[in-house]
Amino acid sequence: MNANTNKNQVAIVTGASSGMGLGMTQALLEGGYRVVATARTISDSKDLKPSANLVLVDGDIGKKETAIKVADAAIKHFDRIDLLVNNAGIYMPKPFMEYTPEDFEKMIQTNVGGYFFVTQQVVAQMRKQKSGHVVGIATVLVDQPLAGAPISLPVITKSTVPAFSRALAMEFVADGIRFNSISPGIVDTPMHANDDHEFLKKLSPAGRLVKISEIVDALLYLQASPMVNGENIRVDGGAHAGAKW
Repeated sequence: MNANTNKNQVAIVTGASSGMGLGMTQALLEGGYRVVATARTISDSKDLKPSANLVLVDGDIGKKETAIKVADAAIKHFDRIDLLVNNAGIYMPKPFMEYTPEDFEKMIQTNVGGYFFVTQQVVAQMRKQKSGHVVGIATVLVDQPLAGAPISLPVITKSTVPAFSRALAMEFVADGIRFNSISPGIVDTPMHANDDHEFLKKLSPAGRLVKISEIVDALLYLQASPMVNGENIRVDGGAHAGAKW
């Protein structure tokens, strides 16, 4: 599917400096979108350079002041917001009993606050337009935790993304705003660069990692499908469907 389906629309992508966020940002730009990309130090990116169609905003998306700055940048430079991709997230595997209050606060701030604050700002603009689309990136581990993988806090915090999407899809459907989410399996990103890829491949019945381009495909499908609302698409080779393969 080609991003030109929505050429000249305006997108915001959080967590855009690497991995899935970078891949989605590049695909949207190639498809004609005007994009505001944000991450903590995205202005230092070697892969993204500011242009007439790309604005970079540094900041912690888990803080309201960053969310305001990001939404204001989109409106100032491009006059509207058509798509918000809530991609920012942190993954901190650790045995449950070893998580600290600091760990909890950090993950809540990024994985929950990073959706909450910027979505509030963006929806305010989308309601004026009577149109818009918000896509959140979760994880299939919410549906299919793995024995031996201590990921309770990532699961707790990322499980909010599909739930947010369903609730907000109903709240704002009359305003012409859609909410959907994508739950990837293990994606081949720099996050896993030093991990055992042969082991990771065994965690999917497809026998391989998910490609960033496949997450892009899911995003573009959702963006091009006006009657898909409140949906969560799992991109995991079928891992969520069974415990053994």
